[in-house]
Amino acid sequence: MLGCTLNAQDAAKIKWYTANEAFELQKKEPRKILMDVYTDWCGWCKRMDAQTFTNPKVVDYLNKYYYCVKFNAEGKENVTFNSMNFVNDGTYGRSHSFAVAVLQGKMNYPSIAYFDEKSQLITAVAGYLTPEQILPILAYFGEDNYKTKDFQTFSTEYSKKNLTQVVNK
Repeated sequence: MLGCTLNAQDAAKIKWYTANEAFELQKKEPRKILMDVYTDWCGWCKRMDAQTFTNPKVVDYLNKYYYCVKFNAEGKENVTFNSMNFVNDGTYGRSHSFAVAVLQGKMNYPSIAYFDEKSQLITAVAGYLTPEQILPILAYFGEDNYKTKDFQTFSTEYSKKNLTQVVNK
């Protein structure tokens, strides 16, 4: 029985892609992209990996609605985006030029950048998020709620809906 539990937990992982892989996949099968912009030295990034990105509800939601990208803001990966090549050549100190572009120069870690199905940046959200904090944000962008209502209104509706589901179980 323990073996089954461990295997089920192993299966519930986020499928992470490189930026280039996600943008290529998006051309074939459009889906939103969530980009986790992190650094190796960031403690809050590691905590988010360990606590938020392992939560079964977060994992399920991300794998259903998004291509997920782990992007090291100080890494050396060359990224081709909208016919432009981004590199980390030291122009921005240790920061990669793609991270600078995506975060619009606000180099806070961790940051989550959200892209629509056409690779257009929707927004970036800076800071550590618990599973309870990130789930409404994932639903806001993942299900296109951002196109019809402001986040405050959506968040209130989302909280009421989820509270009702918990109470009615």
